Amino acid sequence: MSDCTFRSAVPGDEELILTFIRALADYEHMSDQVIATQELLREWIFEKKKAEVIFAETGGKAVGFALFFHNFSTFLGRAGIYLEDLFVLPEERGKGCGKALLKELARIAMERGCGRLEWACLDWNQPSIDFYTKRMHALPMNEWTVYRLTGETLQEAARPE
Repeated sequence: MSDCTFRSAVPGDEELILTFIRALADYEHMSDQVIATQELLREWIFEKKKAEVIFAETGGKAVGFALFFHNFSTFLGRAGIYLEDLFVLPEERGKGCGKALLKELARIAMERGCGRLEWACLDWNQPSIDFYTKRMHALPMNEWTVYRLTGETLQEAARPE
């Protein structure tokens, strides 16, 4: 059993959130893609309330984080939680905080009446895939492909014809 405790992020935690985002991006070999700033995080998480963050802590130190937001399932007729990012510091892995974070998100989803908790994982990230499928018993959605518009392609799609 993990000795992790949890706390929700509050205004003033932007630097800590960004530290975790950068650590995750480094792990995923995507550091060059991080353009988030503390100001953007403050605006979108705390002012516009478009996402939420919880921290896993041990001994009063944040050792992991999860950033999530609500989505909606038309088939279920109710909201779900989409986990955008989950990251535990490398030196803290294997101690149960990752599993505890996912269990906390599941608890939040149930408390809010959500119909599901879902996330995506990079195809090459076998340690995480093994964790999700073997330890958490999550099911991969093999019949779905994620599509994305961003940057110039998003701008182009938004232009009137």
